[in-house]
Amino acid sequence: MHQSEEILALNKVSKRFPGVLALDNVSFSLRKGEAHALCGENGAGKSTLMKVMSGVYQADEGELVYKGKVCSFSCSVDAEAAGIAIIHQELNLIPHLSVAENIFLSREPVRGIFIDRKKMRADAQALLDRLKLRIDPRQLVKNLSCAQQQMVEIAKALSLKTEVLIMDEPTSSLTESETGQLFDIINELKRNGVSVVYISHRLEEMQHIIDRVTVLRDGKFVCTDDFSATTLDAIVANMVGRTLDEKFPERVSQPTGDVLLRVTDLHRKDVFGPLSFDLRRGEILGFSGLMGAGRTEVARAIFGADPLTGGAIHLGDAAISIGSPIDAIGHGIAYLSEDRKSHGLAVRMSVAANLTLTNVSALANRFGFIDFAKEEAVARQYIAALGIKTPNSRQIARNLSGGNQQKIVISKWLYRESKIIFFDEPTRGIDVGAKFAIYQLLDKLASEGIGVVLITSELPEIMGMTDRVAVFHEGRISGIVNTRESSQEEIMHLASGRIASPTLGQAAVPQTES
Repeated sequence: MHQSEEILALNKVSKRFPGVLALDNVSFSLRKGEAHALCGENGAGKSTLMKVMSGVYQADEGELVYKGKVCSFSCSVDAEAAGIAIIHQELNLIPHLSVAENIFLSREPVRGIFIDRKKMRADAQALLDRLKLRIDPRQLVKNLSCAQQQMVEIAKALSLKTEVLIMDEPTSSLTESETGQLFDIINELKRNGVSVVYISHRLEEMQHIIDRVTVLRDGKFVCTDDFSATTLDAIVANMVGRTLDEKFPERVSQPTGDVLLRVTDLHRKDVFGPLSFDLRRGEILGFSGLMGAGRTEVARAIFGADPLTGGAIHLGDAAISIGSPIDAIGHGIAYLSEDRKSHGLAVRMSVAANLTLTNVSALANRFGFIDFAKEEAVARQYIAALGIKTPNSRQIARNLSGGNQQKIVISKWLYRESKIIFFDEPTRGIDVGAKFAIYQLLDKLASEGIGVVLITSELPEIMGMTDRVAVFHEGRISGIVNTRESSQEEIMHLASGRIASPTLGQAAVPQTES
């Protein structure tokens, strides 16, 4: 159990950026040995508050009290030296260096003028042992799983003698078992007196580790509660300023018998297939399955990002050949990657430039130059149509919230007049309010005749938003079921390979095992 001693406090902190009041008179306190969740919609001020704590930003007003003293960190290095470390959602490791080299980067133990590699490996091993991790400190980081890399980041933080550890969406790329391992480590850190600030949109998982929860909304402090004394519904209501009785919108789109896309015996050697499915006009088709089951790989192959070994792809009745993403785009097929920052957005470019990136030729004047007035008009059209929250179209994309970034990526493909769109984990890292808006958008697209494929690891999302679901297991489709005639349990059985393949397009029927 955590002590009541306060280790860090922010008192009436405000932070401004051009055109934005990111934090407005916010107070926050952290006790020694507690895990304190920081919740709020995208754009609520969580990241800004986190960066003020860790020295990345300096507050314009208010004060930071650490260990009973008013402090001002000029940079993150100052905060780290004081014992405050942050693990960002985008991990900050160098892939071509070893685990030990990453942990002690720029702080390597030396013997004389040379790096003492033996001591560095031994110290790294001691930190990994403390976290009960079976990772060789000599191993290159690029060869580790996402979860293992996250653990290396924690080991790195501990090497700094960290007393306050800030974690930003730490489970967003982890499997269920990896998440469990992370929670074991967080609970161990708490027992050793380390305080954890935990930022996550996955509210349901917090019960395993969280002591208190603070909610921000629109840059303002809403409340702090003991986690045991509140409910997830109450937290959500505080986050969005309203109750969310319905997590999913009432569907407008209606499936038809008109087949937009037909895939037959598609396969890629040693990766997936052969597999077949079709996508009908007006429906949202789900791709479900466990991590590594082949859902993303199939979408990427249809989009031309990865090579195919064989199989046929039909748009309507016409057979098409796709050798590259350019071919796919030419046929009206779009793919929204789960990693929108790396593969979906040019984060340093403006909203307007991102919106028009896939169809720049449509903006060109007769001399071949971009008509910026036309670009602005297009940008305004999609900002209004999709409700993108941005001060203006010239705002840099990286400065917007995750939900708004996702809307930019969707707008980009709509401007290209895509006929079929694969959405790969479209709500990952997005708050509950923004999720609802994305769901409404998917339904609207389906109702307008655009083919929508939703790839998601969230079973409630599958049940709430799809008409049919293709369930993947070890690179094959183990069944295609009508969502309303199925259940989460049945889909999990199919995903784990415990039910044999039913007739495609029909509800899955369990087969008797011999």
